[in-house]
Amino acid sequence: MRRAASRYSGGGFTVIELLVVLAALALLLSIAAPRYIQHLDKAREVTLKQDLRQMRDAIDKFYNDQGRYPETLNELVERSYLRGIPTDPVTDRADSWVAVPPSKASQQDKGVFDVHSGATDKASDGSSYGSW
Repeated sequence: MRRAASRYSGGGFTVIELLVVLAALALLLSIAAPRYIQHLDKAREVTLKQDLRQMRDAIDKFYNDQGRYPETLNELVERSYLRGIPTDPVTDRADSWVAVPPSKASQQDKGVFDVHSGATDKASDGSSYGSW
């Protein structure tokens, strides 16, 4: 006589096998996650530098064309020197930019001479984002 096949004939995984797989997965994630976050931070820094360069270039072009600095950053958009005020990639806000007025030595004390990020965090090189 043949014995009836049992319902659980060992076709699945044991708890030990599942735990080993989960441990291996956790190990891989613990190695990959910090590098992923580091790459995200680096991308934010590159984007911030590019946005600052673009806005400073627009301020210079405005000054060369108009003979004065723009009153606000929005004036750069209104006069089509920029398509729009970029979002600060560190603060995720477009209104956090810090406008720097011209120095008193230039005989013009109003307007936007330079722009910096409003972020108070430190960059990967140890400098402040606001000092860029």
